[in-house]
Amino acid sequence: MVGAWRELNVPEGWRAEIDEGKIHLVPPQHAHHHGIAAAVQRRLYKSPPSELGIFQTLGIHIAPLDRLYVPDLVVMPTDLIEAADPEVCDPLDASEALLVAEITSRGNATEDRTKKYRAYALSQVPMYLLIDRFDTRGAMATLFTEPQDGTYKQSDPVPFGKTLSLPEPFDVAIDTAAFPS
Repeated sequence: MVGAWRELNVPEGWRAEIDEGKIHLVPPQHAHHHGIAAAVQRRLYKSPPSELGIFQTLGIHIAPLDRLYVPDLVVMPTDLIEAADPEVCDPLDASEALLVAEITSRGNATEDRTKKYRAYALSQVPMYLLIDRFDTRGAMATLFTEPQDGTYKQSDPVPFGKTLSLPEPFDVAIDTAAFPS
């Protein structure tokens, strides 16, 4: 499947993901979605060690489930990016990510809350940031930490308008008041 994914000629702005043995095309997101991603990325750039990079739409492989997702943001060691073969578009292993962020849209909110949550936990991604504009409790940003057995043991949900704190190595507060809901 990854070979087929590599060869796809995906329209600009679209993303291709592999889930349950099928390749899915994900359409371009709403401007609010991109605004949230940019706000989080700007905040994260204020703090990470130089050996970490923050990447939008980087393909990552979920080895335990043989899936490939393209999250909205991924924090990954820069040496892995530099070591990637420039001639081959291979996804990086999700287990190498320090933080993965997904921003829900109406069409993918359930997937981000369930499938991707479980996939990132199984891959031992230490931090999963779910920015959910469509949560039934109202727009929420939740940081999940301490992955174990396909789930996260800790969660820190905050409604839009409040501040969400990210632990080391970021040690930053993200003000969600600026997020469009």
